[in-house]
Amino acid sequence: MTTQVGLCGLGQMGIEVAGRLAREYDVVAVDLDDQRRTLADQTERVRTTSSLDELSGLDVVVLSLPSPAASRSVVDALASLLSQGSLVIETSTVLPGDARACGEALAAQGIAMVEAAVLSGVGQMRDGAATLLVGGPSADVDRARPVLQAIAPNLQQYGDLGTAMTAKVVNNGVAHAVMVVLVEAFAMAKAQGLDLSQLAEVLARPDGGLIRPLTHRMMERVATGDYEGGMPMDAARKDSTLALALGQASGVPLFATQAAQSVYDIALAHGLARQDYSAIATLWEKWSGTDLTFEAKEDDR
Repeated sequence: MTTQVGLCGLGQMGIEVAGRLAREYDVVAVDLDDQRRTLADQTERVRTTSSLDELSGLDVVVLSLPSPAASRSVVDALASLLSQGSLVIETSTVLPGDARACGEALAAQGIAMVEAAVLSGVGQMRDGAATLLVGGPSADVDRARPVLQAIAPNLQQYGDLGTAMTAKVVNNGVAHAVMVVLVEAFAMAKAQGLDLSQLAEVLARPDGGLIRPLTHRMMERVATGDYEGGMPMDAARKDSTLALALGQASGVPLFATQAAQSVYDIALAHGLARQDYSAIATLWEKWSGTDLTFEAKEDDR
């Protein structure tokens, strides 16, 4: 039974991971930054070091590193340091290809790896309410489960290495793009004298502009390829044009909204004027050679 766990990285998230792990295990945490080590040393059952060599002999090592390059570098070192049968858990945000490459490098030395991308923020990790998106061979995931559950209570299991990281990177991309759209919207509303709490309320509604594109247009229309009826593309473009005009009248730059408008222009040029505006998905199906239909889970709608 594992009683001691290694941890590489004591950044904002890593130091919270150390705290969660220390509730169940003795933790040997590695970081090059003196200040981060001093801070982590204040946590009971956490011992810090600047040397990866002190992880030698451990059965499980968790990674919480700031970049794909850092993960690759540390994995290369661990591949020659850890014993056969050891397990590495990658919680850093990296590209799917990086996760697969790291897994292959470790597997060549008889070391297993699972990915456990952190979906939640630092506060949720600190409070024990985080979610991990987990990928890797089922046997390795089962073996890692006690350590994973020490880090976070909510685990969502995907497929092979790279699948969970795909979900994490895509989710973050959506969050960061939506953040730009939201700031544009709130700035425009404020300039027009609208109470921002009222705007937040309408956007948060199930039939509001933030939620409904996912639950109806993606999970019902795109999922089934049904673009008949609904709000026509040309009407959506008209409303988008109105939003741009309002932004101009308000003196508010609309970078993301302007970029989205160009997609509706392209859709009209492709003859999609009278189809529901979710039919923009067919453009990406053509451009990427993929089929975006899928079986949406009823509970997620």
